[in-house]
Amino acid sequence: MKIIVCHNYYQQSGGESQVFSNEVNFLRRNGLEVVEYVRNNDELRGMSQLSIMRNLFWNPQVYREIKEIIRREKPDILHVHNFFPLISPAVFYAARDCGVPAVAVLNNQRLMCPGSSFTRNEQLCTDCVGNFFAVPGVFRRCYRNSLLYSMGVASMFMAHRILKTWDKVVSGYITSTEFYKDLFVRHGLPSQKIYVKPHIVEDPGYAQRDGRYALFIGRLDPEKGSFFLLRVWDMLHKLGCECPLFIRGSGQCEPEMQSMIKRQKLAGITFIPPQSREALVELMRNARFVIVPSRGLYETFSLVVAEAFACGIPVVAPRRGVFEEIITDTETGILFNPDSVDSCVKAVQWAWEHPRELIEMGKRARRAYEERYTPEKNYYIFQDIYRSVISAYQSRRSLL
Repeated sequence: MKIIVCHNYYQQSGGESQVFSNEVNFLRRNGLEVVEYVRNNDELRGMSQLSIMRNLFWNPQVYREIKEIIRREKPDILHVHNFFPLISPAVFYAARDCGVPAVAVLNNQRLMCPGSSFTRNEQLCTDCVGNFFAVPGVFRRCYRNSLLYSMGVASMFMAHRILKTWDKVVSGYITSTEFYKDLFVRHGLPSQKIYVKPHIVEDPGYAQRDGRYALFIGRLDPEKGSFFLLRVWDMLHKLGCECPLFIRGSGQCEPEMQSMIKRQKLAGITFIPPQSREALVELMRNARFVIVPSRGLYETFSLVVAEAFACGIPVVAPRRGVFEEIITDTETGILFNPDSVDSCVKAVQWAWEHPRELIEMGKRARRAYEERYTPEKNYYIFQDIYRSVISAYQSRRSLL
């Protein structure tokens, strides 16, 4: 089978790009022929606002290039990870006009939320879910704090809704959890076209160890709970709980976090510089638990949870959204009230003070990984999705 895989890189790398890279490598290792088409948001530098807005709706260059690649490569299917903003929905029309089915990966909330975070003022916000036009997101300037860009994003998705792009032109969708499938159906996507497939996590090998610290891995942005995390450690410090915290990540909040740590004299917090994949795995293996503080955010999956499970490390996370689906409370991790610093403090303190129980949780977390997230499990799911999408697409074409 031959596949064209498309992805639009953001200027700041994140989980979506990691998923794209993981899946491309995985498909190739399993004997599938993969042709990549990528764009990068660095291209936005120097572009006029008019050009950016035009390409947001329809990028004619992408349409021509994808058609040319399809005619040359003759793929069985087009697999689109992130198309926003440079690739644009033109990629789906190029596939349709060449008689090739296109699958879109729903790795973010952009179809439902102009800001693509479900967060407003560090609080959960789903006001635009189910709306034909994202009025709240526009007036609140949820995309780049710009009325113009927020209007552009919301208008693009509305326009393609009117054109039936999401219903008729896209052949299928892939999302990573049942929770998000339900949200996208609530927003208007056809349920029968949405397939659930967890992300691929390579097996790092499991070796039971005594964890020496709590670990956060992720972007240091407000919607990820960066300041919430420091408030938790401030309270732990005042309670005399000496749980070390390692932070591996970067983002807009990092300078202010560093300043806050010095100002409040928070001891035991260490920022880890960028590392190799092997060093990152070793960092996770030596943690007692991983903490995910994003209290106001509906994560689409949280790859770090599956990676922690693969290492046999339990996870402390908010009792909300996908975390309730992928973490079994007191079995593979600990869930806390996402709106309460006190609740998170109690969860962290208990986890730090009960190392034996955490080791048992880690064993169960490893079993959860083996049952859900291994490459072998993913391969069978991939095969089923591709076959189903291609078969349904061919059946529809035969009726035309």
